[in-house]
Amino acid sequence: MAPLLLFLLLLPLLAAATPPAHPAYPDEPPFCSAESAPVPVTVPERREAHGGGRILDITHYYREDMPSWESDDGIGQFLWLPASMRNGSLANNSVMRMPTHTGTHVDAPGHVFQHYFDAGFDVDTLDLDVLNGPSLLVDVPRDQNITAKTMESLQIPKGVQRVLFRTLNTDRQLMWKKEFDTSYVGFMKDGAQWLVDNTDIKLIGIDYLSVAAFDDLIPSHLVLLKNRDIILVEGLKLENVKPGLYSVHCLPLRLRGAEGSPIRCILIK
Repeated sequence: MAPLLLFLLLLPLLAAATPPAHPAYPDEPPFCSAESAPVPVTVPERREAHGGGRILDITHYYREDMPSWESDDGIGQFLWLPASMRNGSLANNSVMRMPTHTGTHVDAPGHVFQHYFDAGFDVDTLDLDVLNGPSLLVDVPRDQNITAKTMESLQIPKGVQRVLFRTLNTDRQLMWKKEFDTSYVGFMKDGAQWLVDNTDIKLIGIDYLSVAAFDDLIPSHLVLLKNRDIILVEGLKLENVKPGLYSVHCLPLRLRGAEGSPIRCILIK
């Protein structure tokens, strides 16, 4: 049989044996799954410091046993994978669901003022200039909430605009405990008022889920957010960071209409 005739007879069989191109990638070679062609994967490195220790991540990573406001059960599951490559999807695509005031987060004025919320003072209106710049990390006396007397004792110089307050919350590792703890350290109303009246602070950071002490929760928030010129960042991870001067950089999500947002914060020495 002539070679050309033999080739023509076998051509339909060859075409049937060749897998069709993926409809989403018509010009690409046949798709190979991770199961059929495993590629060696190294273990990812998770770091709290970058750049040789110059950049410090002071954001808590999200996890199911992270504390949630007035809950003993933590935040629970917050990530789902409805589209999975293992189940035939072209890519992995997760869905996230959790309260905006979860983990390391920021408060906007609309959090405690309905008229600000209605007017649109959401996290998208927060001043990034306040959220980024020179900052001071201070250690708060460990046996008390932040009162006017406490604030006066810290002797924060005039002109300092961004202060991160490390408290007994860090020593007790409250952000690492699933159960919400009402005994956390925060601002009492008189401490908040002293800060407003006697300092130039415009960014307040603290190491638990609220800047305000539980017993003065709303009164302290009202004092601090009344004039819309102070930004509150809560749930910071401040262990293993020395007190002193840093450059802080915090960026919330641009969630229009939201009074709170997860935020990523770093310190640069």
